[in-house]
Amino acid sequence: MLIRTDRNGYHHPVASEITPQAVYEDRRRMLQWMATGAAGAALASWAGREAFAQTARPGKLAALPGAKSGVAGATTMEKVTDYKDATTYNNFYEFGTDKADPAQNAHTLKPSPWTVEVEGLVKKPGKYTLEDLLKLSAQEERIYRLRCVEGWSMVIPWVGYSLANLVNKVEPMGNARYIEFLSLADPKTMPFVGSRVLDWPYAEGLRMDEAMNPLTLLTFGMYGEVLPNQNGAPVRLVVPWKYGFKSGKSIVKIRFVEKEPRTAWNKAAANEYGFYSNVNPNVDHPRWSQASERRIGEDGLFTKKRKTLMFNGYEAQVGQMYAGMDLKKNY
Repeated sequence: MLIRTDRNGYHHPVASEITPQAVYEDRRRMLQWMATGAAGAALASWAGREAFAQTARPGKLAALPGAKSGVAGATTMEKVTDYKDATTYNNFYEFGTDKADPAQNAHTLKPSPWTVEVEGLVKKPGKYTLEDLLKLSAQEERIYRLRCVEGWSMVIPWVGYSLANLVNKVEPMGNARYIEFLSLADPKTMPFVGSRVLDWPYAEGLRMDEAMNPLTLLTFGMYGEVLPNQNGAPVRLVVPWKYGFKSGKSIVKIRFVEKEPRTAWNKAAANEYGFYSNVNPNVDHPRWSQASERRIGEDGLFTKKRKTLMFNGYEAQVGQMYAGMDLKKNY
């Protein structure tokens, strides 16, 4: 039901299994969600498209398949990162600062029920339940590279749809030039909220044309299943040409604004984390190079690092948005 109302250096992965409690919690909340009539109809629709899923399910959580995407650049032939690595080596500071912390601690997150509030410079503000968002557009599977500012990368099959679908529905006003995304900040379920490492809630932002680019994904799943808690359940962003911290997790508010919003890492260290944060091998982080990266799962003794690609390899799809900009100044 729609209710109308106006995160030094390089690290190697230390893989660990998802805790049984986390698995239990995710399965339980999907069963709860399926209990609604609208959810049952939506899931039946997805089941009809399951044959189109490009990636085999890991069989950990509830199924969320997506049809093959027709968006240019929405897939890659690179080897997909192992699900175990992708779900046990994460940045999610609300659950701890070590890469293994989220998988160990995120079982406390309660992703159902869930509401995302849309507000600000839009003609149709509102509060959207997870079910509302899932029904808004058909789910697609997109295999995107994820490049993190610390120098590691993954290739993950995400499930969701272009954020533009939601933006168009709420009808931004002419003076809405940016979109701010706020994550859940619940000290009861997120043990590191309240720590002084960041200003809570976690905030991110995009320029309107970035948000409207077809590659910008409103994401509900990965590997053909619902998002694990540690990966940003139940709804997150994936902006594949930007460093990973730009893709906010566990989103509860989307705000349309006229002025560039302050973002979490920019507020914490503006000289290190700019608003744009486009993947750029020519712009080093003040404390390390960004010219190469280590793909998680390719961590053998003699494995060479990969050369980092401009815009993470999505230059053909997004480079035009930054034509004429000084990308060293606007980092």
